[in-house]
Amino acid sequence: MLTALGSWIARHPRMVVLLWLIAVTAGFAGAAGDLGGQGLFDRLHSGVPTVPGNGSTAQDLLDRTAPTSATVYLVLDQVDPDDPAVGDAIGTAATDLAAVPGVAAVRHPYLAADPRADPATAALLSADGRAVLVTVDLSRNDDEAAVDTLRARVRDRLARVGDEIPGSRTLLGSEAGLVEAVTDQVPVDLRTGESIALPVSLAVMVLVFGGLLAAGLPLVGAIASIGGALASLLGFTYLMDLDASVVNVVTVLGLGLCIDYGLLMSSRYREELRARPEGEDPALRRRIALERTLATAGRTVTFSAVTVAISSAGLLLFRADLLRAVGAAAVSVVLIALFVALTLVPALLALAGERLIRPGITHRVPGLRTLAVRFGDIAPAEGRFSQLAAGMQRRPGLVVLIVLGLLGLAALPVTGARLVNSGSGLLPVDAPQRQLFDTLTERFPKAATPTAATPTVLVVARAPAAQVRPWAEGSVRAMPGVSSVTEVHEQTQDGVSVSVFGVRPQGEVTSAQARSVLAGVRTARPGFDVYATGRTAYVVDFVDDLFRSAPAAIGLVVAATFILLFLMTGSVLVPVKALVMNVVSLGATFGMLVWVFQDGHLASVLGFTPTGGIETMIPAITLAFGFGLAMDYEVFLLSRIKELHEAGAGNDEAVRRGLQASGRIITSAALIIVIVFAGFAGGQLLVIKEMGMALAIAVAVDATLVRMLLVPATMSLLGEWNWWAPGPLQRLHDRIGIREHPADGQPPAG
Repeated sequence: MLTALGSWIARHPRMVVLLWLIAVTAGFAGAAGDLGGQGLFDRLHSGVPTVPGNGSTAQDLLDRTAPTSATVYLVLDQVDPDDPAVGDAIGTAATDLAAVPGVAAVRHPYLAADPRADPATAALLSADGRAVLVTVDLSRNDDEAAVDTLRARVRDRLARVGDEIPGSRTLLGSEAGLVEAVTDQVPVDLRTGESIALPVSLAVMVLVFGGLLAAGLPLVGAIASIGGALASLLGFTYLMDLDASVVNVVTVLGLGLCIDYGLLMSSRYREELRARPEGEDPALRRRIALERTLATAGRTVTFSAVTVAISSAGLLLFRADLLRAVGAAAVSVVLIALFVALTLVPALLALAGERLIRPGITHRVPGLRTLAVRFGDIAPAEGRFSQLAAGMQRRPGLVVLIVLGLLGLAALPVTGARLVNSGSGLLPVDAPQRQLFDTLTERFPKAATPTAATPTVLVVARAPAAQVRPWAEGSVRAMPGVSSVTEVHEQTQDGVSVSVFGVRPQGEVTSAQARSVLAGVRTARPGFDVYATGRTAYVVDFVDDLFRSAPAAIGLVVAATFILLFLMTGSVLVPVKALVMNVVSLGATFGMLVWVFQDGHLASVLGFTPTGGIETMIPAITLAFGFGLAMDYEVFLLSRIKELHEAGAGNDEAVRRGLQASGRIITSAALIIVIVFAGFAGGQLLVIKEMGMALAIAVAVDATLVRMLLVPATMSLLGEWNWWAPGPLQRLHDRIGIREHPADGQPPAG
């Protein structure tokens, strides 16, 4: 089938390119909102990951009964609260705002004659006596556009308060403003990542391919994948709420895969062109080379993409909405990358033809010529990688022990890993919205703000306050680990009424005391329905979902990967070995991630402030994507080794020649994809930094220690046992195994 596809594309390359040009232009235009309707970035959401259950029910009840649409916060810093000018400026602004239609309430310290004597107003004075807090509640309104307009008007009036107090510092914002700050940062980080990744990737590929033309083709495919990915994600926003972080996470995956696949396809096409007879008709030469490329590299790319897609699909088995959204979007983007690699890239190769194998700019520059020969995509029959394999084959057991020891050492920090939801901590420390919410947390701990009222356990009860209050002040306050309980208040909207109060446990948000208090509240039976949410619940529910759903997700990925590799190799031991290698590699990746982000090493280099843990979404996504990318290079290497073994080479010879033939492509592809991921780690959002670095580390570890050392060493240890399978499975593979050989029956090039 792939051979036939290559033949058809060789005859109609311009049609394929034109169709892709139309599709990609439409994708970018649709994502930007130029085709009518909202653009992608206007439809994104941001917030803490939620899991269906007790906590999400509590949040739904809070949202349904909330008396306000939004609250705007003003912190007037570096002032003397006793200064009459401060009180006058705030009082005048409060009077003006109270007269604005849609403003439900304005709270500030000067509502009381003596602000420090009244607990409600004293909470609006900072603990250090150098700042004042003003809050403005907006009446409930389901018209989001009207709320946004009113919020902007309130912000404008509050901003003038600071202008009236010389030397003061104004921090102004809202929860909606925090979400906007995160979502607005997404396209900025996307452009930052692309501006780093694409030029550097081009430079590496120019070195690998020896010219701009051959190097540019995979990048054209990568740009097409971005357009397709953005269009796909826009479609998903109409099916589900899509978190802002999903866009960068999924787009960078598609970008990296498309460069990977484009590099493999381009390299194999050049190899096949060089293998054709010199006097052959040019059109026939290009067609056969493209057929062979699709039959060999296209088959490898298809296996790889299916494996990555299955790994991503494992996220669909989790209950957390964020992970399901990432999984669904990632599968679609992987398929786009595959479609680009099997159609657009071959069409571009067919159009370029023999120009791809002519000496390029690097061969005309003396210094670059040496590098191009040494690092180019066409490897000689014998070279550094075959020498590396031969050296390992003399002492394979020692190599295995050393590499496993290094990976085990790198994995040690995993034992102390903590998962967190950083909230405003996702933004850099100098972001205005982060500064506002950090200030509310640190200096106004008793004020009724999101950071003070809901960081621990927020209890929602479906009963009148008079019935809930005795239970809250009695049983709940007496629970072990409870520090304090806030006042119970009722919220009623559209016939739905709930009573709400906060519980502040001892210790940190995710401490053992906080988790115990949350469990105690949720399992209590006071005679009415009780639900609990808050930052402790966000983390606990997400982690519980990880442990509950992970076995099924891992089982799906392992089973599917085993079947795919068995169909490809006919071996039982090769798939098992590949799965074990991936587990070891990912363990080392997680360990280094904890060392960098949780422990804070390299914080100054990467430009972030440690939050004391790893974001909750990172482990599952890194496991899914990292596993898929690891299998990417496993398939690249195994396909060459298997190809040579089927052609009659012994196991050790096949390993040496396979590593020599694929080593340059694997290391070049890995270098490029590490650059892509590291480029996105240069963004500002912490979760994107963590994801970019996690995948960069995963690829770097896998393509060096695992793929170049551990896999060849273990294959040498196993010898011909690598290709063993029980008799029934051997016969099954003979019937249904996937074998697609070059179209003209010639042996593999190289």
